[in-house]
Amino acid sequence: MDNKSKRIMVIAGLALAAVLTVVIISVEAVGSLTRKKVDTSEGLELIKQAEAAEVTVIETKIQNLEEQEKKEAEAEDTRSIKEIFATAAVMGDSITAGFTEYDILNASSVVAEIGAGLEGLEGQIGKLKELNPQVVFLSYGMNDILSTQGDVDAFIDKYKSVIKQMQKEVPNTKIFINSIFPVSQQEREREPLFQELDAYNEALREMCDRQQIAYVDNTELVSDRYYEEDGVHFKPDFYPVWAKRMAEVASL
Repeated sequence: MDNKSKRIMVIAGLALAAVLTVVIISVEAVGSLTRKKVDTSEGLELIKQAEAAEVTVIETKIQNLEEQEKKEAEAEDTRSIKEIFATAAVMGDSITAGFTEYDILNASSVVAEIGAGLEGLEGQIGKLKELNPQVVFLSYGMNDILSTQGDVDAFIDKYKSVIKQMQKEVPNTKIFINSIFPVSQQEREREPLFQELDAYNEALREMCDRQQIAYVDNTELVSDRYYEEDGVHFKPDFYPVWAKRMAEVASL
C-alpha cells in the first residue's frame, strides 16, 4: 500500500472516530439534560470542544504522514539498474539479449540466445546454474507461438517442463515469468499466428497462478515508440522501463 492510500485510510479512520466521539458526547449531553435540568449551553460547549480536539488530532496525523512521505522520497533508491540486478538474472531470447547488447545489464545478469524457445534450453539452464542468482526472470514465448502454431496447451506443457527442470537445477533461485510482449499491429497483420498472443498470455498467467509463480505483466509497458522497424524487438530506451518493472515486482 502506498503512502497516499495510507493517508486516505488514516484520514477516513480518524474522521469516523471524530464522528463517533461527537455522537457519544451528544448522547451523553442529551442524557444529562434528561436526567436533570441544566443549561443546554453546557452540552453544546462539550460538543464543540470535542470537535476541535478531534480536528487537531487529524491535522497532526496528516502532517506526520506528509513528513514521512517526504523523507521516503528523499531516500529514493539511487542504485543503477546494474546494481539492482546484481543478484538477479534475465533469461530468454533475442529480446532479452538487448539488455547486454545495449549495456543495460551486466553479462552476469543475462542468459539469452537469439531464436531461443522453450525447447533445447539445457545450455542456458547450465549457464544459469553457474551464475546461481537469487532471482531469475524468464522471458520466452515469441518464438514459441510460431513453433507451436497457435497450440496454447502445447506451449504451456513446454513451459511447465522448463520450470520443473529449473527447480531441479537451481532450487534456491526464485522464478518470475514475464508475459509475452505484444507486437505491433502491422506485425500482427503480417503474421496471423500473433493474433493468438493474448490467449498465450492468459494461459501463461493461469499457469503461474496454479504453480504459485509470480507473473510479470508487461503488456501496458509497450508503445509504438519503443518498437524497432520489425515491430517485434525494442529500442534501447525500452530496456530500463522493462527492468524497472521486473525490479518492482520482485522487490529487488
